[in-house]
Amino acid sequence: MDMIQIVGLGLIAAILSLLMREQKPIFAFLITAFAGITIFLFLIGKIGTVLDTLEELAAASGVQNVYLKTILKIIGIAYIAEFGAQIVRDAGQEAIASKIELAGKVLIIVLAVPIIGIIIETVVKLLPA
Repeated sequence: MDMIQIVGLGLIAAILSLLMREQKPIFAFLITAFAGITIFLFLIGKIGTVLDTLEELAAASGVQNVYLKTILKIIGIAYIAEFGAQIVRDAGQEAIASKIELAGKVLIIVLAVPIIGIIIETVVKLLPA
């Protein structure tokens, strides 16, 4: 049922945006951005359920909470960067969208470095000397 509502909102926004694009391009962009933000906010509740499940799985498996939080931050940065880049791309600003994606990638690698270091240390310990 949720997916039908999302698709319905997307189709209505797309039709309104196409109708407005010729006469008022700024309104077309605002309709598109509003639809994207509404869909994103609708999905936040669903994401909360997934996060709770992942935390339970991590606690049951003995994974340290700091690693799970770092991975969740990385996933969040990826989604937000993609979402922001798509909205800016809808406004016709491809160069700025590319910069948003680049910033997201840089922030992801900054957060991933400690985890990569721990994985390398673990692999080195497993190798015979």
